Order: sequence, then structure tokens, then C-alpha cells
Amino acid sequence: MQWSDVINDPSLKNLPFKIELNRYGKIEMTPASNKHGRLQLFLGNRLEQNLKNGETITECSIQTTEGVKVADVAWCSKDFIARHGYETPYSQAPEVCVEIVSPFNSREEMLKKTQCYLEAGAGEVWIVWENGLIDYYDASGKIEKSKMNVEIHLPS
Repeated sequence: MQWSDVINDPSLKNLPFKIELNRYGKIEMTPASNKHGRLQLFLGNRLEQNLKNGETITECSIQTTEGVKVADVAWCSKDFIARHGYETPYSQAPEVCVEIVSPFNSREEMLKKTQCYLEAGAGEVWIVWENGLIDYYDASGKIEKSKMNVEIHLPS
């Protein structure tokens, strides 16, 4: 399958799952909780409030070497939007890609997605864990804090 097939298939609309394509064009689904959705909105708002020169997108589809991955939250600069508009999926990753870990996600899966987003051009990838910790990565590997000048304190 191609991503356009997924978004145009009426049988796949309104599913309570996050849908992605692996490198073989097969659908992968992960159910999301209401807490997951709340964190998406919270993080998107924080990014947009603090980084005035861009905008956030939830469920942001990105073409990677491992298929189409969907970042829970992405921050795109105005320059990125000028270059890419709202192409679906993005052929390059936005500057910040955020993944919120679900109980079904493994650490290995999160590290692989981090690698995919960075290889696709993300400047930073944030992994938000259930315990409230956030891991930040850039092309050099794990970093102590984001370089985007945004301080995040997750709601309880």
C-alpha cells in the first residue's frame, strides 16, 4: 500500500488506532488512550506557544526508509511549511518530531523511530515516556535537553 491508499480508504477512517505503513507497505496499528490524546494536545500547544516561528501538527505522516511513520506531534518552522506545505506524507521530517510511548511500544521500536525521523531530516526527536520523563535526541545521539528553548513539564 501507499500512504494515499491508506488515507483514501473509507474502511480505515475513524479507527481508534494510529496507523503507519512499514517498509513493505503493510499497515501497522497502535491503539491510543485518552491520556495519549491529551498529551498530544498539551505538547502541541506548548510547542506552538513557545516557538512562534512555526506551527505544530498532530499525527504528522513522514516518509522514512522504514515506511510512513506518524509522529504524535511535530513542529514545523515557517520555512519548512513554505517548502513542503501540507504534503502527505512529508518527504522530509519536520524540525521536531515527538513520540508519546504507549504501553504497546517497545524501547527498541522507539529508538528505531527516532533513527528514522533523524535520517529523514528532523533536528530533534522527543520520546515521552509514561513515567513523565522525556528523552531528547539529535543527530549526535541522546542529548540532555532540547535545544529548541522549550521547557516541558507534563501534566499529571
